[in-house]
Amino acid sequence: AIPVRSSRLPLLSDAMPAPAHLFPLIRNCEMSRICSTVCYCHHKHLCCLSSHFAHSHFRYAPQKKFAALYRPKENFNHFFHTRDYASTPQRFYLTPPQVNSILKANEYSFKVPEFDGKNVSSVLGFDSNQLPANAPIEDRRSAATCLQTRGMLLGVFDGHAGCACAQAVSERLFYYIAVSLLPHETLLEIENAVESGRALLPILQWHKHPNDYFSKEASKLYFNSLRTYWQELIDLNSGETTDVKEALINAFKRLDNDISLEAQVGDPNSFLNYLVLRVAFSGATACVAHVDGVDLHIANTGDSRAMLGVQEEDGSWSAVNLSYDHNAQNEHEVERVKMEHPKSEEKSLVKQDRLLGLLMPFRAFGDVKFKWSIELQKRVVESGPDQLNDNEYTKFIPPNYHTPPYLTAEPEVIYHKLRPQDKFLVLATDGLWETMHRQDVARIVGEYLTGVHHQQPIAVGGYKVTLGQMHGLLTERRARISSVFEDQNAATHLIRHAVGNNEFGTVDHERLSKMLSLPEELARMYRDDITIIVVQFNSHVIGACQNEAL
Repeated sequence: AIPVRSSRLPLLSDAMPAPAHLFPLIRNCEMSRICSTVCYCHHKHLCCLSSHFAHSHFRYAPQKKFAALYRPKENFNHFFHTRDYASTPQRFYLTPPQVNSILKANEYSFKVPEFDGKNVSSVLGFDSNQLPANAPIEDRRSAATCLQTRGMLLGVFDGHAGCACAQAVSERLFYYIAVSLLPHETLLEIENAVESGRALLPILQWHKHPNDYFSKEASKLYFNSLRTYWQELIDLNSGETTDVKEALINAFKRLDNDISLEAQVGDPNSFLNYLVLRVAFSGATACVAHVDGVDLHIANTGDSRAMLGVQEEDGSWSAVNLSYDHNAQNEHEVERVKMEHPKSEEKSLVKQDRLLGLLMPFRAFGDVKFKWSIELQKRVVESGPDQLNDNEYTKFIPPNYHTPPYLTAEPEVIYHKLRPQDKFLVLATDGLWETMHRQDVARIVGEYLTGVHHQQPIAVGGYKVTLGQMHGLLTERRARISSVFEDQNAATHLIRHAVGNNEFGTVDHERLSKMLSLPEELARMYRDDITIIVVQFNSHVIGACQNEAL
């Protein structure tokens, strides 16, 4: 049965007081074992089609037969300001150490090693972190250093209809990119090593949090598909130097093609057969950065974003977009979709800001329901395992489905030559950008990295504020400045603001505590998964490279 969202959202049953010993269960995401009145759906692929929620966080909108099963996210402030708690609200508040424990659970930092006391890379290092809302989290992240070519790869991946596709892409895409960048001689050396059974040259050095796992069961399948790709690259050798933009585009498209082909062919192993089908029928967006010296390429498919933090001459911070969302808010993207299909389909292609009235991103990996023909979908589902054949979603055919594919994984690649004033790069899934403006992100990260705070006048946004309240806001801001370095990770610091900022732009511990206290059954109602990577650049190296070029 499809799990459903409760139309009422109590933290506990209304008739049941909140015992003090229950709090650890909330933090450990075990509320469902205690309170059976709360139910959830961690899949964000279906929600009701109300125009009020046209910009909902959910990836898919349902047809009428599914609509009754799902409820859109309620306004967070409305919930906390109007809901009567079963007992005293303060019992749900987290202490600062408890808040920090939750926020820092998935943080990871990497510093680029120095040689002879000097850092010769344009990248000083990076911080990353994730805060789940779905259970399990549907976002993924990856970072790796290219060992056979130069540069570093970093990426965030936002899954929908489950985490299977995002997991597969986070494991595989960087290998496809690295292989696409390799010279012909290195590809031949790797193929000869495989043929003779010798050890392979390492292609990537991964920088992963312990929770960022690999699917060991699928490793042989994934390797065979990758090998087929590099064999084709060897056969197609043109003798020309590989262009980074072309390599990124080819890698994205080839991986998506392999995901589709693996699902069509299937696998004798029942576990792997179900896995490749789950990967193909779910979906994922991707935003990837390739940094090599002063050359920065961003390859984006979907609605995650890349943003450059620039320090102006007066010390203030500005944000430069390095990606564009592929959704209905992008007029060029809408026109692209319309150009690829007959005029007769123009009115049905984009409805209520969704592709075919269902899908929010217009580019994504997987999502074969928007790529395969109806005949192929039916054949694969009918011949697949019972878990797939019994699933209403996989059997459902999108409306007005006449000329597939409607969806592509081809990325939009943007190149930027780094300058000394370019201090950092933020890659993040839409869970961050739905809560924070890019200019605020640039300022918060910039001030965190430098420790210099340019105070803006406190904006009250039309609220009636007494002198005492204003004094309290100023006191809070002073306390926030003095405690800014309680976070040792820039991504953690940014998540703290994204989740805890109040209407005045300051972190409100009470609000942060309430948001983090929500059990997993309710968290997705108020926010999305958030995944962030903050890359810090080495201005000295970039400046030296710039001078050499003059």
